[in-house]
Amino acid sequence: MSSFDQLHPALQHHIVNSLGWRALRPFQEAVIPPILAGQHLIVLAPTAGGKTEAAFFPVASRMLEEEWSGLSVLYLCPIKALLNNLSTRLDRYCRLLGRRAAVWHGDVTAGARRRILREPPDLLLTTPESLEVMLVSATVDARRLFAGLQVVIIDEIHAFAGDDRGWHLLSVLERASRLAGRELQRIGLSATVGNPEALVDWLAGNCRERPRGVFLPPAGAVAPAEVKLDHVGSVENAAMVISRLHRGEKRLVFIDSRAKAERLGQELRTLGVTAFVTHSSLSQEQRHQAEDAFANRDDCVIVATSVLELGIDVGDLDRVIQIDSPPTVSSFLQRMGRTGRRAGSTRNCLFLTTRDETLLQAAGILDLWESGYVEPIEPPREPYHVLAQQLMALILQEESLGRRTWWEWVAGVPGFAALPAPEVERMVEWMLAQDLLWDEQGLLGIGRAGEEAFGRRHFMELLSVFLSPPLFAVTHGREEIGFVDETTFHAKTPGPRVLLLGGRSWLVTHVDWSRKVAYVEPTDNRGRSRWKGEGRGLSFRLCQAIRAILAGDDERTCWSKRARERLAGLRVEYGWLSGETGTDLVRTGDETTWWTFAGLHANACLAPALSQSTESRVIPESFSLTFEPHVRPEVIDQAIRELAGRSPAELLPLIDEKALETLKFVECVPGDLAAGLLQRRLRDEAGVGWVLQGGLRPREVRVESPKEM
Repeated sequence: MSSFDQLHPALQHHIVNSLGWRALRPFQEAVIPPILAGQHLIVLAPTAGGKTEAAFFPVASRMLEEEWSGLSVLYLCPIKALLNNLSTRLDRYCRLLGRRAAVWHGDVTAGARRRILREPPDLLLTTPESLEVMLVSATVDARRLFAGLQVVIIDEIHAFAGDDRGWHLLSVLERASRLAGRELQRIGLSATVGNPEALVDWLAGNCRERPRGVFLPPAGAVAPAEVKLDHVGSVENAAMVISRLHRGEKRLVFIDSRAKAERLGQELRTLGVTAFVTHSSLSQEQRHQAEDAFANRDDCVIVATSVLELGIDVGDLDRVIQIDSPPTVSSFLQRMGRTGRRAGSTRNCLFLTTRDETLLQAAGILDLWESGYVEPIEPPREPYHVLAQQLMALILQEESLGRRTWWEWVAGVPGFAALPAPEVERMVEWMLAQDLLWDEQGLLGIGRAGEEAFGRRHFMELLSVFLSPPLFAVTHGREEIGFVDETTFHAKTPGPRVLLLGGRSWLVTHVDWSRKVAYVEPTDNRGRSRWKGEGRGLSFRLCQAIRAILAGDDERTCWSKRARERLAGLRVEYGWLSGETGTDLVRTGDETTWWTFAGLHANACLAPALSQSTESRVIPESFSLTFEPHVRPEVIDQAIRELAGRSPAELLPLIDEKALETLKFVECVPGDLAAGLLQRRLRDEAGVGWVLQGGLRPREVRVESPKEM
């Protein structure tokens, strides 16, 4: 019997006759048995490979075979746009089987939510944040709603697991499972994960009733790709190349900066290209209009940040173009995976780099990809602040909570289970002392300070674990265009202020500081907008790949002539680099730079120890550590040698007090715990360990003017 034959007969009928599918894809067939058996599973398959159907069909078969009733399946996504995109497809599949699907997120109307509560669907698409709203809302009978819950499917699971949203996700799943009275089958979907075995253990947590497993695409299942690396020198030149290449085709352009996305969109329109712009700071309506218009055209371009990296459907793409470099191999694979969906088409990606550093970064990313490397997902360490948030959310959910019993609700979350019990108790004591909580005869409640800090908008501030920067809404008439960082309005500029948003220029006519609203009118003048938080340091593995390129002399077939020429020039500038592994100590006049190529986090861990030994400031960058000019060479050499007796675990980066503000709910955690967890999250033991093992005898060279990155 084939795996397809194991599906419920009604489902088999509709797949063949209603959907008109001649067969399932091989990997879709392969995952049927483990899902039917109830396994916790991570399913890896290329973007647009049919992961949604691979998970849903066997789950739907169980739904029919076991006669589940009421809400039995949750389908979780990281963003609302992906939920909206999937809902039509999943609702169609459900209706073919006499079942229903529905969507619940922040933009769903109150009337639609009431209908869901009155007549729960069989499948509910939502986000972890909206799931928690259901758990704590006084208008939702969560025990009744989740009583029949059996399975949860998490799409794009890699987007959760690498940050605190992952701990939040697992926490709300533990709570929903407790209300359902059973262990929920957990299925995670992704296209790119470097450590899927570790990820399925993270996902399953302390679940013991079901086996767990990983489905990897079979060897040879991933089609070859057409990749080219070009160097164009500027955003304006990139726009010129895009306007001339691949005319008549649909092109998706990724650029990892909202400000540059706006600038590129404007340049393309100036060159007569039908271009749209989409990013997270545009209003939902503006993004929907752009993505919809792009999906229904052929000869056009959409410029996007990472918002289109996930599996949102914008139609069949012909080309993906990357301006500069994505941050990781995983991101590159997600983006390139948007192409090659049509029969006979090929996955492709054209890199157009505008700066030397992004040319090197892109070349390093491509070398890592060619070697088969994908970054492992590492859940953040010591999530005390998320635990504090969950404690307060549980108090809202249960109205009051036993001080000795609250832990049972979240004990199955691996990140919480790893926290020392005395430190958890100290955190609770801290919250009581700060009046964030009260304790009356062993029952916990929200204190006055907790009400003041998180009680606004009916505790909505409490139900999200990530911080949003201060943004101004930009409004034209009654239409909301999007959002810009408030620093856009801080600097005084001569003449009228013009913003660039949605690929168009807007003249600011009035700024309402109290309401954080900027009123605008269209203009033909060129503008600019500003956002914080774009850009980050490079990893150890990527820096090592870049070093190998700079120290080598071979060329890659994917490099264009311009890329080859510029990389050859950079190799000359870095001519002091040795082809051997290790580090280099470069002295230029009075300045000394230690070129470790260990990555920003590793170098930031080394800098405090070096600074203490030399009694001077040491500046860490991704490739190097730079000493102040007055420090004598022999003092620097001694400071490096002294690192030999140190352990990677004890070398921690310095933490600026402002850095703690990046952790939401940090006020719920004692200061030393908060600083310690952030230090350990920023530590790169692998990179530091590599330096301590093989880099403490750097090759010393003197050069006239080394290239600084």
